[in-house]
Amino acid sequence: MAEITASLVKELREKTGAGMMECKKALSETAGNLEEAIDFLRKKGLSVAEKKAGRVASQGLVGVVVKGKEGAIVELNSETDFVARNAEFQGFLSDVLNVALAQKGDIEAIKTADMGGKSVADTLTALIAKIGENMTLRRAGYVSVSNGVVVPYMHTAIVPNQGKIGVLVGLESTADESKLNEFGKKIAMHIAAAAPRFAKTDDVDADTLAHERGIYEEQAKASGKPANIIEKMVEGRIRKFHEEVVLLEQAFIMDPDKKVKEILAEASKELGTPVELAGFVRFGLGEGIEKKEEDFAAEVSSCLK
Repeated sequence: MAEITASLVKELREKTGAGMMECKKALSETAGNLEEAIDFLRKKGLSVAEKKAGRVASQGLVGVVVKGKEGAIVELNSETDFVARNAEFQGFLSDVLNVALAQKGDIEAIKTADMGGKSVADTLTALIAKIGENMTLRRAGYVSVSNGVVVPYMHTAIVPNQGKIGVLVGLESTADESKLNEFGKKIAMHIAAAAPRFAKTDDVDADTLAHERGIYEEQAKASGKPANIIEKMVEGRIRKFHEEVVLLEQAFIMDPDKKVKEILAEASKELGTPVELAGFVRFGLGEGIEKKEEDFAAEVSSCLK
């Protein structure tokens, strides 16, 4: 049995990030074998992480990265904003962004991809055990162009390219890239503010359209108007729906008298070559996550028992 020295405990702690007493116990359980102690703590860490998995993670960061003609965006969640400001959390997100770029935004492929000898999922599990808070690699996206640019934008950035609302927008064009990037940033800022759900009218799926149409029909019928008038009312509301959720149909935030598609047409004319929207992704941190309601009085009462 190897002697369990202070330096051995320190080395194990540096390698695993576990607490001093946990490291000492792991070395005692493994007769001072450092590698076995690492495995011992890893197994314990996995168990700790599993217990934390049920806790709601609605904080965290959205990150973006662009290299050449492609870009990736990732949402990494934590339970608290405090952890999101942790350098290790941010460093992990940076590493995941590079993986996301290689995997073209496929979230399942990202989770199983290699990251320094371990899968991304296993690396995250170890980070959960080390930091002591549930984290979730929630979603990822990818945008690429053949010609033109992919432009990133981060609203309320905590550190460069990481913050609360991230956007990637792809513009296909043979125009000067610096001018395209400048124009693309304006479109990305619009996307961040206006939160469109679809790029073009044709992108609105049939189920969504049928659902909205059904609601508008019921509303119009309640007016008691004739069938031909009801039909026109419904079509008018469908157009209004498109103007709310379709990027090209939205009023441009920097010039509300014009639609985004008109702004694109003007840019094409100015730059002397067509500028077309290749696609976009917008992630707002925690959107759609049901946040747990905490009963603070009940917690205090429980602690005093």
